Amino acid sequence: MKLANQSTVAGFVLLGLSDQPKLEKMFFVLILLMYLVILLGNGVLILVTILDSRLHTPMYFFLGNLSFLDICYTTSSIPLVLDGFLTPRKTISFSACAIQMFLSFAMGATECVLLGMMALDRYVAICNPLRYPVVMRKTVYVSMAASSWLAGGANSLVQISLAVQLPFCGDNVINHFTCEILAVLKLACADISINVVSMGVANVIFLGVPVLFILVSYIFILTTILRIPSVEGRKKAFSTCSAHLTVVVIFYGTILFMYGKPKSKDSLGEDNQDVSDKLISLFYGVLIPMLNPIIYSLRNKDVKVTVKNLVSQKCFPK
Repeated sequence: MKLANQSTVAGFVLLGLSDQPKLEKMFFVLILLMYLVILLGNGVLILVTILDSRLHTPMYFFLGNLSFLDICYTTSSIPLVLDGFLTPRKTISFSACAIQMFLSFAMGATECVLLGMMALDRYVAICNPLRYPVVMRKTVYVSMAASSWLAGGANSLVQISLAVQLPFCGDNVINHFTCEILAVLKLACADISINVVSMGVANVIFLGVPVLFILVSYIFILTTILRIPSVEGRKKAFSTCSAHLTVVVIFYGTILFMYGKPKSKDSLGEDNQDVSDKLISLFYGVLIPMLNPIIYSLRNKDVKVTVKNLVSQKCFPK
């Protein structure tokens, strides 16, 4: 990425979540605790999927990728947020801001595609169980995960490259607690219609297409589950995809609300929704990565059994 306008604006000032010292102390403790839970929860899931050979399946491989992605996403922003609570003037250089935007945007787009890949895995497992070992062989699901990362990174490279080409010649105060791309675009002193169109196309590809794909997959999945004669069989089949479905609803519900409608230059100048935008961004950036391992652990017997076995082996070795 060519940082063409770094000579115009050397850096940005982040306003943060709040300008009240007492609230900032409370936010610091709360976000720090949540970040530690994210690292612990997702780290344990990654460790479990690696150590237990019974979990060396496509579903748990995707789950490990999702956990690693959540760690990367939060680590790209939360340390900066925490540091901002401790310093009176929250500044960030132009290049650091561009890097943070790239990482956060790449992780978000990657997760969109990855959740779609996980839906495909569940579709094949439930609707075509006899062909599952052949269709979802290792070379296939590894390639699916790799393509998710590549697609997310390529999309982020395009969006951030367009953003850093804009001239930032006026106000350098970002009304946010991180370098969130929409908040940064508000400061550009040039037409951002190309950015709006580009983000609109990206939203269709990385939001609309995966959501449609997941929706169609689950229509077939639910149809297949309802055809299972036994109640126990239906419960067992649905339990294998209930955690994924819960994560999908929370994740896409939040991100569609955030990025579903790219705004024009005039709309971006309005500050009426700044507080709600920050809270939604915080929910998306901290709560969702924290909830993901909890949801998958609570709704998955294999993960719970493996975690219990690992804990018992460490605490009560034979």
